[in-house]
Amino acid sequence: MRAVVSIGGSVLVPELDGERVAAYADVVRSLLGAGHELGLVVGGGRVARDYIRAGRVLDANEMALDQLGIGVTRLNARLLIAALHGRAAPTPPETYENAAEAISRGDVPVMGGMVPGQTTDAVAAALAETVGADLLVYATSVPGVYSDDPDEHPDATRYDEVSTDDLVDIIAEIDMSAGSNAPVDLLAAKIIQRSGTRTLVLDGTDPQAVRLAIADGEHEGTEVVP
Repeated sequence: MRAVVSIGGSVLVPELDGERVAAYADVVRSLLGAGHELGLVVGGGRVARDYIRAGRVLDANEMALDQLGIGVTRLNARLLIAALHGRAAPTPPETYENAAEAISRGDVPVMGGMVPGQTTDAVAAALAETVGADLLVYATSVPGVYSDDPDEHPDATRYDEVSTDDLVDIIAEIDMSAGSNAPVDLLAAKIIQRSGTRTLVLDGTDPQAVRLAIADGEHEGTEVVP
């Protein structure tokens, strides 16, 4: 199976902890050993938010703030590359074509952010479309897709399965409220809708959840289907 995994920064590095990064690297090596092809995209998490918050205090413009966030995602990507001990491309690819070439030669591309205004959610969806992935996995701190922001609405319904069209509608409604906790952003949802890539949104706090989803098809998240 060829899979792209988006690992949220809040999942990979909720605190800067080498052991947690190593646990994700162990899962990646296990999947590679079983014959799977992987592409990874890493988010910025708390550190990125801290830098952006500090930048706002300094009156940095939104473009500059985006660049700060992208820089942090690439640092997180480099940390995971180091943990993979030669199984990954040596630097975070900065184009989808370079990431695709890495997969073709048997390396794992570990990407961060790409351009201002685009989240790593969208990067993962675009990478999955570029490489013709069989599966796109969002390893997040939210255990699936909900009818509303579960932080704001504890009675929100978690879906076992949603269509790509429904995903766009759900995310559009959640995104209307600034600061809401959506499982993926709207651009990512629209790319998934366009590509029809089979997608899972799951709680990635335990890296083994990603291994089970890819290796055995077992998960407790939400499956997004065309």
